[in-house]
Amino acid sequence: MTTLQPPAAERPRPAAPPVRRARRSWTGWGFIGPFALVFALVFLAPLAYSVYLSLFRTQLIGGTTFVGLDNYQQALQDGQFWEGVFRVGLFLLIQVPIMLGIAMFVALAIDSGRLYGKDFFRITVFLPYAVPAVVATLMWGFMYGTRYGLVGDVNDAFGVKLPDPLSADLVLASIGNIVTWEFVGYNMLIFFAALRVVPHSLYEAAEIDGAGQWRVITAIKLPAIRGALVIATIFSIIGSFQLFNEPAILQKLAPNAITTDYTPNFYTYSLSFSGQQQNYSATVAIVMGVITMIVAYVVQLRGMRKGA
Repeated sequence: MTTLQPPAAERPRPAAPPVRRARRSWTGWGFIGPFALVFALVFLAPLAYSVYLSLFRTQLIGGTTFVGLDNYQQALQDGQFWEGVFRVGLFLLIQVPIMLGIAMFVALAIDSGRLYGKDFFRITVFLPYAVPAVVATLMWGFMYGTRYGLVGDVNDAFGVKLPDPLSADLVLASIGNIVTWEFVGYNMLIFFAALRVVPHSLYEAAEIDGAGQWRVITAIKLPAIRGALVIATIFSIIGSFQLFNEPAILQKLAPNAITTDYTPNFYTYSLSFSGQQQNYSATVAIVMGVITMIVAYVVQLRGMRKGA
């Protein structure tokens, strides 16, 4: 008597050996393990230690004691901290749109194909980003000098008195000029890379329809770089809230205009290394990190909605 066998597709597949499955799971951990270890050591561990420090307070009398959220309450009522937050907030509201606008204009000009020597121009605009921030700040700081720098030489040569870029009223604008000079090329490269992936068929269709250059920019190019613009804006916001190198270096040249609490990061540094208040410094850093995260997240959400 012959027994009918079910088709091959209906036959149950034999289960994989448990040993082989275990090897596959460990293979995956082997790939992500080094990254997870480094990530935990350089990011999670310092963050956890900062939170731990923020819960304590060290005093001359009594030593280190657990204070819970008292440091956070003090930070939320700290006028020096909020003055720094307001200052960098004003900085990013003015400097970031100017910097991104210049970077976008340069990227569009290079992508248009009508700019003579565009390769040389692209490298020239990007070159300041390769200059270290310390070197760039020192260079501009000496040019700003009214007694020994470029401003002073112009005053002496033409018998005029230009405004002091390192005065209390203009030093924030001077810092904005330095940051813009440094990062226009970086953001230009982000926008230019986004423009290079736009399909040529869109340009051909626009040309057939008789669209001019301005119409091509507004209808094709600007929507194409919207995602890149959101990314560049988020990076710029984070960089503005982390402003430290420029004011810290220029303070030596303008001690009366730049105080130790000029920016939140500078304030944190001063509390930790000059004031020996590591616990409160960690608290201010965490509060500033939360503010930065919230602002960046809101900008990302708005950018995603506009791109939908």
